[in-house]
Amino acid sequence: QVQLVESGGGWMQAGGSLRLSCAASGRIFSSYDLGWFRQAPGSEREFVARITWSGGNTAYADSVKGRFTISRDDAKNTVCLQMNSLKPEDTAVYYCAAIRYNILRRTMLVDYWGKGTLVTVSS
Repeated sequence: QVQLVESGGGWMQAGGSLRLSCAASGRIFSSYDLGWFRQAPGSEREFVARITWSGGNTAYADSVKGRFTISRDDAKNTVCLQMNSLKPEDTAVYYCAAIRYNILRRTMLVDYWGKGTLVTVSS
């Protein structure tokens, strides 16, 4: 049974920082890329960041590039998202995801989702 449990969400003023963590259980770390998605009220869920199973490569949405950093700690079975220079438009529920990435097609398929953690950024 694979479980992803997010933590670290909360309220922050614009310009501040938050760090999200995702604890993974089950046989996941050597099999999947891990990533973060977010969903703002009234909007579709969107990709935020991804890190390969080896930890050697990362990818970011243009909207967060240069502000957010994804990392993983295989020894602790966690993946983190450091969010700096937060903006009100970063307000959303953030979801941790176990991803199968197709290099040839450049497509992502999420096999497992966490339940999400709310991030609210005020102006």
